[in-house]
Amino acid sequence: MRQRVAVIGGGIVGVAVARELLHRQPDADVTVYEKEDRLAAHQTGRNSGVVHAGPYYPPGSAKALLCRRGVGLLEEYCAQHAITRIVCGKVLVALDEADRSRLAGIEERALANGVPGVRTIGAAELRELEPHVRGVAALHSPSTSIVDFAEVTRSLAADAASDGAEILLGHEVTGMRLRATQVVVSWRTAEGAGEQAYDRVIACGGLQSDRLAEMAGDGPDPVIMPFRGEYYALKPHRRGLVNGLVYPVPDPRYPFLGVHVTPRVDGEVLIGPNAVLALAREGYTWKNVSPSDLACIARTPAFWRFARQHWRTGISEMAGSLSKKRFVAAARAYVPELADDDVVPGTAGVRAQALDADGGLVDDFRISVRDRIVVLRNAPSPAATSAMAIAEHVVSILAGRA
Repeated sequence: MRQRVAVIGGGIVGVAVARELLHRQPDADVTVYEKEDRLAAHQTGRNSGVVHAGPYYPPGSAKALLCRRGVGLLEEYCAQHAITRIVCGKVLVALDEADRSRLAGIEERALANGVPGVRTIGAAELRELEPHVRGVAALHSPSTSIVDFAEVTRSLAADAASDGAEILLGHEVTGMRLRATQVVVSWRTAEGAGEQAYDRVIACGGLQSDRLAEMAGDGPDPVIMPFRGEYYALKPHRRGLVNGLVYPVPDPRYPFLGVHVTPRVDGEVLIGPNAVLALAREGYTWKNVSPSDLACIARTPAFWRFARQHWRTGISEMAGSLSKKRFVAAARAYVPELADDDVVPGTAGVRAQALDADGGLVDDFRISVRDRIVVLRNAPSPAATSAMAIAEHVVSILAGRA
């Protein structure tokens, strides 16, 4: 009898899971549910496009292992499918001796994680690589690359569809319930509602992952907090300020990487992102406000615990969001020729960041299993880079519980 599997979420992780399922079980009946009218509508299609090499993550963590595995799979996939991927390299720029000391720890992690070619360089070599960038030292990752993850997602979805997957756009999952040996998935569309029974369900819902987990009977923690990341874009005649990816040394207290300069495969160069609390789960501007999402945040104890610990940083990030001058100044610290008039407003994305009950930011991927349902409860960056490796891992979990 053919196994029926539902995958909830049409981002890169969801379609990678559907593709991997059919590679392992060609006779499976796989359905992908996506509530939007297109794939990669949220985190996948609204990120900077960086293929992360994996220098930041604690050795042995899920992020470290799946990122390094995912990079290899993604590079091979792009080569096989003629998807543009540009190896532009990346520098993490130390502005002072405190930054330089933190670089040593990042380099140690990078080497432990097997990041190829990574090494610390001095100010003179930094100027050779990036003539317009200034710092006392930098960590150079020559293998870091960029890609259009939405294009990769569409290609993975085409693979899954050719192998027999049904991809349902405009289908929002509204409930899950166990019935004997099956999971009944309820959904709605613009035309109406319905339900279908499956043997297994895998939820890759990103910004809605905690809500899907509760539908599956899991607990409320960790809860998703939506952090908007805003970008400015360099005007075309100023794109030559950088040759590759230019990042600050990250603050070890946060999983965010700070305001950085990011070339894209289409030639655009972005500056950002910041990290401000969004006023809706899918709130890409200050005008996107959801009273129900705000009420959910207000009654979440984890948020207030987080806010008490980090309110100063929150105010600083909000100030950068409201002031172009302040925002650009963060990048000017290491690209001193950057002027306020060199940029125009760019895109924005929302990061689905999980908070534990104590208000701590969940830094690693987190997956929960409830009977016949697997839920990716925390899968922010580098999930796009790691997507095919995450898919391997999730399908292996499913196979182990068959």
